[in-house]
Amino acid sequence: MSETTTAGWKSEDHALYGESVRKFLAAEVVPNIERWRKQGIVDREIWSKAGDAGLLGATIPEAYGGAGTPKSFDAVLLYELAKCGETSWGAAIQTIVAHYIVAYGTEDQKQRWLPRMAAGELIAAVAMTEPGAGSDLQAVKTVAERRGDDLCINGSKTFITNGQISNLVCVVARTEEASGAGGISLVMAETDDLSGFTRGRNLEKIGLKGQDTSELFFEDCLVPASNLLGEHGGRGFKQLMVQLPWERLIIGISALGAMDQMVDETVTYAKERKLFKQRLFDLQNTRMKLAEAKTKTEVLRSFIADCIEKLDRGELDASTASMAKWWGSQMQCEVADECLQLFGGYGYMNEYAIARAYTDARVQKIYGGANEVMKELIARSLDG
Repeated sequence: MSETTTAGWKSEDHALYGESVRKFLAAEVVPNIERWRKQGIVDREIWSKAGDAGLLGATIPEAYGGAGTPKSFDAVLLYELAKCGETSWGAAIQTIVAHYIVAYGTEDQKQRWLPRMAAGELIAAVAMTEPGAGSDLQAVKTVAERRGDDLCINGSKTFITNGQISNLVCVVARTEEASGAGGISLVMAETDDLSGFTRGRNLEKIGLKGQDTSELFFEDCLVPASNLLGEHGGRGFKQLMVQLPWERLIIGISALGAMDQMVDETVTYAKERKLFKQRLFDLQNTRMKLAEAKTKTEVLRSFIADCIEKLDRGELDASTASMAKWWGSQMQCEVADECLQLFGGYGYMNEYAIARAYTDARVQKIYGGANEVMKELIARSLDG
């Protein structure tokens, strides 16, 4: 997924799309990265601009306002975002929710939401995690109780990306009396003027400073029963499990983009920095560390390319996606640590991109399912 590597999945159309993405990011995103980090949220306008540029609807079917391309086109967007050092804009969540709706939505739901998502009018969030339910989704306590033609949502969510700015929230809630996974459903809540819906504070994090990550509260929120994703309740856990491999692959893809950026930045710095009357790059330890980082990056690139090919063929399984997630995020953190070390004291200064990349990397091992859970999922595949 780089200019020097030709992946089997990458066609000329992918390359052209990647070029348009890079131009958009250079003009509309990169100049704003620092400002977004300081204000703790991206500008609302970036969503409509991205919609106008066709970046939010690449994989949405043409009948619903998109371009109808394979999911690998979203992979191009998300890689390029990470490669330019951008971690504030929650475009990945937009793709996740769009894929939920395409896969499980009724015709009416697709017509109502997908065109507006492609245009950047609707900004999506996934309200999955709760104070007592993170990786263990079966412990979800938020409920969506049927009241006539409505569903009444009560509960709280936390660590929600796009939490401050979203106006279409995919709420993981319990709609059935069945315990465990059997009672969980996905309910779409349009939050503009939604009575009983409140947003908590924009949470302060050690990284991802420009990404609005929030608590969400639902108190007797009435949404139409027709907002239940799909035609029947109690299927949310299965829906999540089928779609989570894409979310986990996204983390591996973004890890690759971030690693490419970190290695490039560090090589440049090492060639410019003088130490003991020679370039930092000429010291054996520097060369060995950079060789290791580059090798880790290229090994990940090959695996991610294989995963993307499987994704487009509909063959990406949960175990393989879990490998991409945990291995990618682990290698990202290792490369971030080694690259920062080569910057010395400057690497600890936020004005340097490597410092931001270091703190932004850490959460990759946590969200999307903690890496310990990923290993458990992989192990289960060996016990069948």
